[in-house]
Amino acid sequence: MAGREDGFRHPEVTGTDAAWAQELLDQLRPTGRDVRRVVAWLADAVRGEASLQDGAGVLLGGSPVRLDADRDAGLVADIVAGRIASAAWEGEGRHLRLVRVERPAPSSAGVLAVARASPFDRRASDIVTHTAQVVELLLRARESTVAGRRLERATSDLRLAILQLLMVEDTVSARRVAAGLWPGLLDTDTACVYVLEGDAEERDRIAEECLAAIQEQALVVRCPAMDGHVIVVTPWDAVGEALRSLIGRNPGVFLGGSVRQSLARTATAYGQAVSALAVAHFRPDKAAVYAERTHPERLMDPGALRDWTAQVLRPLDTLPHHTRAELLATTRLGLEFTAVNAAKVLGVSRNTVRARMERVEGMLGTDFSDLTVRAAAYLALNTQVGLAEIPAARGAEQTAPTRLADLLAGTAVHTWAHGLLGRLDADARDLRRTLRTWIAAGGNSERAAQTLGMHAQTVREHVRSAEPVLERRLLAAGSDLYEVVLAHLVLGDLEPPVLDRAKPGHPGSPVHG
Repeated sequence: MAGREDGFRHPEVTGTDAAWAQELLDQLRPTGRDVRRVVAWLADAVRGEASLQDGAGVLLGGSPVRLDADRDAGLVADIVAGRIASAAWEGEGRHLRLVRVERPAPSSAGVLAVARASPFDRRASDIVTHTAQVVELLLRARESTVAGRRLERATSDLRLAILQLLMVEDTVSARRVAAGLWPGLLDTDTACVYVLEGDAEERDRIAEECLAAIQEQALVVRCPAMDGHVIVVTPWDAVGEALRSLIGRNPGVFLGGSVRQSLARTATAYGQAVSALAVAHFRPDKAAVYAERTHPERLMDPGALRDWTAQVLRPLDTLPHHTRAELLATTRLGLEFTAVNAAKVLGVSRNTVRARMERVEGMLGTDFSDLTVRAAAYLALNTQVGLAEIPAARGAEQTAPTRLADLLAGTAVHTWAHGLLGRLDADARDLRRTLRTWIAAGGNSERAAQTLGMHAQTVREHVRSAEPVLERRLLAAGSDLYEVVLAHLVLGDLEPPVLDRAKPGHPGSPVHG
């Protein structure tokens, strides 16, 4: 039995013995570094058996070496406890070596057991001794790698948690969580959202490049809903330029960005970035920022829009504040994206998202399967986010409710709608008729095809063809589609949605949104 100094000592070998030393050192190359492979190499090098086990006897590498339960158990216990560093025994035609292998705390030490039929000469002893040192180095490296990955995973989960809080407008909690690791990152009223898109297999590398390029100036999140997306939230304009430089170095990567929004409207900014991403695929520089185009709600009377929104959402006013905010935020995301993707973004189950949306449906007395209803609800929910900034209408004491039709009747809104849908008139395929029928069918191509007397694939092709003309995504639910639906409502091409609950002062009468 003997002690052993710590640290790796290069074997002093000459002549033909240098071969095994070189082979052992090769195990430390980046392409090697596998403890099990090293133990298997040791068995071949000494022409015997070799195994590595932890203090509890769990095999970490090699094949189990037969040990005598009465005699060897005590030696193994002494080695694990650190009372001795190594032990040797021979008998019954076998020669056995047991060597202590240090493992990173809090793991207990391991034991390298080597057995062979012939005695351990100097060459075999050196191989065992130096192999034990190499195994220690590899175990330390592996533990460091595992710890690093755990830290990366925890940090990644924290970034996602912050994004999820921003998505449901809980900016206070988001700032509190972010302050511990990224002080000052969210000490801002406004921010932009960018989305990078590439191959799912390359996403981790792209995310790491983002982190390296922008340091602590942005929140970088691997999108939980889309495997190829990386989401970046930042208050700094310089980050956008850094991201453009990044996509220039990475073929096949595209960038979409939002306009500056308040932190409470992070979900809206995210939707804008995704919309811009679709445009980026047609740009030579592979990047696009959401066009600050004229949105229909900006053409409506702000006071009337405020009153209408308050009327539509009034049934939810009886709920506790936290519950109401949770339902509104979830429903807004569920209308912007699919229930499945909204669930991934929020970190809840899709059944939870659907249950919350169904509860809102029931309280509003409406049906979200109708695209006109979804468009009206989306308008109300997004207006609700900024209600404090919108002045109340004059004469708010009047009892007559504001109707959606009133909001859509203005000259400015009519001009906007006519200009938008008029872009489709030049196509001989009558894309406008197909699109109108498809919306009326709830976005269902099969039902629209039956009405139009054409194949469902043709309907989808027509809708897809309308997207670049209107510069809006249509096949994916979201703000782009709802603006097009509102344009149809403005021009009277679709029946207005009906919220079949009674308004105060008008009991029992169905009301058009």
